[in-house]
Amino acid sequence: MPSSTNGATPMTCVVNGVCVSKPKGLRRGSSSEVVVYSEPPPPTESKSLFKPKPRTPSDIVRNTRDLLRLLQNSNSSDNKRDNEKMIELFKNLREMKTILYGNSEAEPVPEACSQLTQEFFNENTLRLLVHCLPKLNLEARKDATQVVANLQRQQVQSKLIASDYLEKNLDLMDILVSSYENPEMALHYGAMLRECIRHQIVAKYVLESPHMKKFFDYIQLPNFDIAADAAATFKELMTRHKSTVAEFLSNNYEWFFDEYNSKLLESSNYITRRQAVKLLGDMLLDRSNAAVMTRYVSSRDNLRILMNLMRESSKSIQIEAFHVFKLFAANQKKPAEIIGILVANRSKLLRLLGDLKIDKEDEQFEADKAQVMKEIAALEPKE
Repeated sequence: MPSSTNGATPMTCVVNGVCVSKPKGLRRGSSSEVVVYSEPPPPTESKSLFKPKPRTPSDIVRNTRDLLRLLQNSNSSDNKRDNEKMIELFKNLREMKTILYGNSEAEPVPEACSQLTQEFFNENTLRLLVHCLPKLNLEARKDATQVVANLQRQQVQSKLIASDYLEKNLDLMDILVSSYENPEMALHYGAMLRECIRHQIVAKYVLESPHMKKFFDYIQLPNFDIAADAAATFKELMTRHKSTVAEFLSNNYEWFFDEYNSKLLESSNYITRRQAVKLLGDMLLDRSNAAVMTRYVSSRDNLRILMNLMRESSKSIQIEAFHVFKLFAANQKKPAEIIGILVANRSKLLRLLGDLKIDKEDEQFEADKAQVMKEIAALEPKE
């Protein structure tokens, strides 16, 4: 075990061949770096003159960046040297993942995570990694995806420096969103994209980009895993940053809900309809979207779609559709055409609502249902 320069006994943890040492007496902010060894020192009876040189988290990132540059400029990976460099890159990505996540043997060391994060965003390591990801093997792609995801949450001196970096490199989101058209890369880039959307500046960029309209097609892709991943990203975009979403929906109401209704709520795919009506309820019931909700429940076309969804054979779709339908009934400023539709279908609606049950007893649901039935029963057609 290497000795500390000041004679202090180091606190050491070894994780899958990665040894992270934190000498006692070092305080946060010290110029000393957490040291990471690529290999644990081999046990020998005598002192070795050729012990492996300790590598800090910053060293690992710098070496990774150099290897990514070589990979980006390489046209072939057939020769022995390129293969050795690729193996070294794979090893670095695994070490970075171990530093950030720890494993069953040890927890992550905050100082090591901070050093790694700072060096990673000092230069264009993320850009290089995004561009080179298709050239990596499956396991390395998984490790890289997890590293990028974790780094979005790492704070350096109480600051999310990933957000500052992405604000200056928003064009990377164009690559990540477009990846849904590439079956081989969609799930890796999609996972990165969702983590980047944690930053409001990124979410705003994606919402206002031409890519936003593509999500209505991505969600319906024939590949189930990719469609589900796109749906998860779409939900994150539409729910995480309340004020940004409210502004987006207000400015893009017409085309957004035209697409939402025709491609999602009226989709031939059961899963798409179920997820869409659930997300619609989440959006409209959010207080930040009050103005959008009032506009939505004033439309006869929207009411027709929700009434049809309430007639579906699927209990889960019926229940989610009810949670949106009740907003139409509760609206105290119903347009005459909404009242007309509700009155014309009063008996069918009351019978449908009367038969609507959920598996578990839910007092709030029953109270909501009773109130909706009362509102519909009391309606009088406007002259």
